[in-house]
Amino acid sequence: MAILKECDMVCYGCGRVNEHSPNCKAQDVAEVLSVYTRAQAPEDGVLVDVSATAKEAGIKFPVALTAAVYGQCVEVPEGIKGQDEAGRLWDILWMFRCAAAKFDGSTLLFKLYVRNHNRERLDSRDLVTLKAECGPGDDGEPVLTIMLPDEN
Repeated sequence: MAILKECDMVCYGCGRVNEHSPNCKAQDVAEVLSVYTRAQAPEDGVLVDVSATAKEAGIKFPVALTAAVYGQCVEVPEGIKGQDEAGRLWDILWMFRCAAAKFDGSTLLFKLYVRNHNRERLDSRDLVTLKAECGPGDDGEPVLTIMLPDEN
């Protein structure tokens, strides 16, 4: 897979970037006008880089959470007792690591309990499914993104 840059020419006929097979037609070629990089996403608040904590948890690759996961699963709702962001983040990363140890692929669904209440016990309403995808970073290196199942 090519990492696209602005002004690259992509051929929809043959799938090549900046080169074409002899059978390609001019209308099959489009110029890349804009590229949104992974490095821009934390600056925009779309992703939250948690790579430092992930490294402590034994995860080799850079890791980012989507803003939705961070807001729903890491940030502690007002009035909730006995919770902190560091512990909640660690729980996500540790549960990912445990699930990933038994997985061979690029998209992984895993579950964990998230306490967003002060009830004494957890129940099925507290079970959250998250999705982790491994893909290329801005320079083609492997990076992990943890998101809600319906996010891309």
